[in-house]
Amino acid sequence: MRALLCGSFDAAERDDWLQALRQAVPEVGWCLEPDPEVEVAVVANPPPHQLQGLPRLRLIQSLWAGVDRLLADPTLPPDVPIARMVDPAMSAAMAQTALWSVLSLHRGFFRYAEQQRSALWQPLPQRRADEVAVLVLGLGEMGRRTALALQAQGYAVRAWRHSGGAHAEPFEVGSGPAALAPLLGRSDIVLNLLPLTPATRGLLDQAFFAALRPGAALVNLARGAHVVDDDLLAALDAQQVGHAVLDVFHTEPLPPEHRYWRHPRVTVLPHAAALTDPRSAAQVVACNLRALRGGEPLQHLVQRERGY
Repeated sequence: MRALLCGSFDAAERDDWLQALRQAVPEVGWCLEPDPEVEVAVVANPPPHQLQGLPRLRLIQSLWAGVDRLLADPTLPPDVPIARMVDPAMSAAMAQTALWSVLSLHRGFFRYAEQQRSALWQPLPQRRADEVAVLVLGLGEMGRRTALALQAQGYAVRAWRHSGGAHAEPFEVGSGPAALAPLLGRSDIVLNLLPLTPATRGLLDQAFFAALRPGAALVNLARGAHVVDDDLLAALDAQQVGHAVLDVFHTEPLPPEHRYWRHPRVTVLPHAAALTDPRSAAQVVACNLRALRGGEPLQHLVQRERGY
């Protein structure tokens, strides 16, 4: 089997991936440029048109959890299955960042950091975790693991998904657009882990923020395009949103002139909530490549019509 590795990474990052993949599946022949003999393309947001002209291509395996940029390429071969990255190590890292964000908001640690800059010694009121209502948007692998981790710390967890799911959960779940506003009105912290699809793009807008419990916090670890920036800034200025922890943005890196950098109630992370680890992700790729070669079912296939 011959496989192509391509994507939007620099040479050093590409070499790290190539080494990890060669170690995980030494029986595969790897190339870095398109080759008519390629059967699998292992990709990280490749430039448009790069997957054209591969007549033997049987699988596109993404190294990233999100596939919205990949699906936006109009030249993507329409009949080749796409698998997204579902790496348990990445899901664990995302849950850790989510827990840090919720703990910091719940216990006022961002406010304490601001007080330190002013040499202000002022303990803040402290609520119990079960008095803090956390709403998790999205119940994929990362969303579910995050919700369970927060619930294990005692938080009053609820979740919302855009469409119905098959699994019963040990916490309250709302499904569909009509269920969202009532859940927002009962939440102290909203944590976004939704996939980016046409239905969720721009979902976090003026109506979304108006439905929140006044002063509620937002944690966005999913995609920048979920948020209408001007609407969030207006909600922050009006204190309808008390604080926002943002890891993802419309333009990355976030431009130096953007208001988020200097807003007193915004915490900016450089898209680092859960970085893909080549060591564990290469094992996920290896499982799918061996399944493809053996004629077995592939894991984590994307439904193109749903966008994930």
